[in-house]
Amino acid sequence: MSGHQDGRQSVRQNGAVQAAPDRWKPHGALAMRRRFMDRLATGLSLTATCVALLALCSILLTLLVRGVAGLSLVTFIHSTASPGMNGGLANAIVGSLIQTAVAILIGAPLGMMCGIYLSDYGRGWMASTTRFVSDMLLSAPSILIGLFIYQLIVVPTGHFSGFAGSVALAILALPIVVRTTEDMLGLVPVALREAGIGLGASKWRVIVFICLRAARTGVMTGILLAVARVAGETAPLLFTSLGNMDWSVSLAQPMASLPVTIYQYAGSAYDDWVQLAWTGALLVTLGVLAINILVRVGFGRKGA
Repeated sequence: MSGHQDGRQSVRQNGAVQAAPDRWKPHGALAMRRRFMDRLATGLSLTATCVALLALCSILLTLLVRGVAGLSLVTFIHSTASPGMNGGLANAIVGSLIQTAVAILIGAPLGMMCGIYLSDYGRGWMASTTRFVSDMLLSAPSILIGLFIYQLIVVPTGHFSGFAGSVALAILALPIVVRTTEDMLGLVPVALREAGIGLGASKWRVIVFICLRAARTGVMTGILLAVARVAGETAPLLFTSLGNMDWSVSLAQPMASLPVTIYQYAGSAYDDWVQLAWTGALLVTLGVLAINILVRVGFGRKGA
């Protein structure tokens, strides 16, 4: 009896073994279905890539065609002026550089310290809450940040200021630096930490002189990406630094910026203002593009 059962079982097993390869034959149903799905996914991926590249090239080409005509010495040495007065973008360029620099000087150290806390010290509900708030800030609309700083700084002081704009931009840059610092420190090998502690170094010295040095390329990449993120922001500056037609480098006064100037000039009825808006958009785009190229080429090679 057991012999018959063993025989039937072996027949079934042999049949299964023989049937299994049939499914994987070049012309089998399963193989054909998998090839179709592979080609479909590849085609959709290539189509999406081409659409994205076409959109990017279209934007860059439009900016080059419309913006190059306004590139002249006057654009870089004259401040914004009334229509027909041969104005430039000097005050807006300097204002953007000042506000972005101050924002990074505020946001980068705070973001690095917060990232160090989450990577090496943060445990329990405090770390989870901090990480959650950081992720929320990363996706928060910039106009809400501008309204928050408007109520926090502009309303109590009674006037718009470049400092208020810098604080708004710093809040936008903060979560990028936090996330990058935490992730990069998490990639530092545990052996490096153990070696520093084994030599008698305190924990903060191990973090500052060993971990941060090992992760400096990634941290710098995050800071540069934060610069690219805030350099083209318009909405928070409308509620904080507002803009200024005159030359102003004082953080206590309203300050011009390229994004706000572009916003004000783009819908103007005057041709010279519209041309300056296109030129300003080209300058912002080229600046952000240069930062991204620096991150991918310069720091990418150092990381390799």
